[in-house]
Amino acid sequence: ITAQSALLEREAQESSTTDEELAGRRAANGSSERGGAASTPDYGEKKLPQALIIGVKKGGTRALLEAIRVHPDVRAVGVEPHFFDRNYEKGLEWYRNVMPKTLDGQVTMEKTPSYFVTNEAPKRIHAMAKDIKLIVVVRNPVTRAISDYTQTLSKKPEIPTFEVLAFKNRTLGLIDASWSAIRIGIYALHLENWLQYFPLSQILFVSGERLIVDPAGEMAKVQDFLGLKRVVTEKHFYFNKTKGFPCLKKPEDSSAPRCLGKSKGRTHPRIDPDVIHRLQKFYKPFNMMFYQMTGQDFQWEREEGDK
Repeated sequence: ITAQSALLEREAQESSTTDEELAGRRAANGSSERGGAASTPDYGEKKLPQALIIGVKKGGTRALLEAIRVHPDVRAVGVEPHFFDRNYEKGLEWYRNVMPKTLDGQVTMEKTPSYFVTNEAPKRIHAMAKDIKLIVVVRNPVTRAISDYTQTLSKKPEIPTFEVLAFKNRTLGLIDASWSAIRIGIYALHLENWLQYFPLSQILFVSGERLIVDPAGEMAKVQDFLGLKRVVTEKHFYFNKTKGFPCLKKPEDSSAPRCLGKSKGRTHPRIDPDVIHRLQKFYKPFNMMFYQMTGQDFQWEREEGDK
């Protein structure tokens, strides 16, 4: 698990986004939109998004966003707006203003991974656009939890060990499902909330593991789901042996390849194998339920059995 999670580790810093950051990013977007062959010139209009990457934290949402932004018919916000969880009271006009300008036929997108676990988000998003397309990047919940902890540890080195936080009672093996690092991985529980408002046909589930080993294959599904031509293909990726995951390259020009920043590929702390085993047992029924709900087998148990 530790070796695999080190390879999988590449999620963005899930920091809160301030108005100043958003304003700065909007200014930056304005200047970048004016240059570059593939970028949209500074005209068009700001629209509410037609697609959202709603989760999950530490699943691979940043990698997916960076890859889909290569598509000329996609315009996306780089910073997480956190509109439907933290900034909702600011209203839809504020939200629209955060978006980049688009031309007819282009898809406006944003990603905020905490939406998937926010109780109010499905209802609020449905009120804005009931036909919106939703993308969820999921990943083995055990590796996701360790990755989540690793990110927090890098910011707060004084926090207790993973083992201490994961259990209510270590002797009895009682997992603490109230700890967010554990709770986020109970995907079936969160999905139930979304299915009250949206049909499965409007939700695409992307495998965080396959995004690493076959980024072009997963991106083909994403582009089909969004109704786009398959522009982002094998030629856009190369595997970075140092980082342990694919990086984007731009074959049309000579600019340097884009790899995710230093917050990706962090080495995970060593976790007691017994703790990992107990977590696998804890998640298994929820994973099975999630497979049934989505009609997709993500093979997380098989992956664990291989180790």
